[in-house]
Formats: sequence, C-alpha cells, structure tokens
Amino acid sequence: QVQLVESGGGLVQPGGSLRLSCAASGSIVSVDAMGWYRQAPGQQRELVASVTRDGVTNFADSVLGRFAISRDNAKNTVDLQMNSLKPSDTAVYYCQSRIAYYSNDFVLSRDFWGQGTQVTVSS
Repeated sequence: QVQLVESGGGLVQPGGSLRLSCAASGSIVSVDAMGWYRQAPGQQRELVASVTRDGVTNFADSVLGRFAISRDNAKNTVDLQMNSLKPSDTAVYYCQSRIAYYSNDFVLSRDFWGQGTQVTVSS
C-alpha cells in the first residue's frame, strides 16, 4: 500500500517560521500533484498550496507571499515552508497527493492523505 507521512509541525510565535515535510512511500508507480491542506477547529478543510509534477504551484490567497512549496520527484517528498506565521494559520495541516500504485496485478490511482500535523501560532 501507500503511505504519506508528515513531520515538522509545532508551536511557533507570530512572525516565526516552520517547515513541514511529507514523504510518500509504498508500492508507488507515479506521484501526480502534491499539496498541503489545513483544517482549523470548526472550519472546513482548505487548500493551502499545491505543486504539480512539473513544478507548477498554486497558493491560497491567505498564504501568498508567505508560504513556499517544493517537491523532490526522485524522493516523492513535498515540503511547505511557512514564514511570517499568523495566529490565523493555526490548524492541523495535511499532506495530500494523487498516486498511482500497484495493487496485486493492477495499477490503481487515488488520492492519499497524511495523518495530519498540528501547527499552532501563538505568543
């Protein structure tokens, strides 16, 4: 099977920085777009940033200019560099990717999600 494992969350003061990392592993054939979502208490999960296999990026307006996303296709990893963090960035952050994978004699494709990592921005 396939797993997405995140790391790098934590507590940071307003104006600080954090870097989140996500690694995909398992019976992977190919990894398409990779992205980060977040969900704050009582709110819907929202897209933060995404990057295609070719490096085309997309950001939520609320993080534009503060966050950067990058990926390593050889390692099947994606990172989210978060700068100038605000209390409104507080949420559980999830890594997501559309992955083609081996299943018995077939190649299947679906979205996979990480377990989530807490980011808290507070003084």
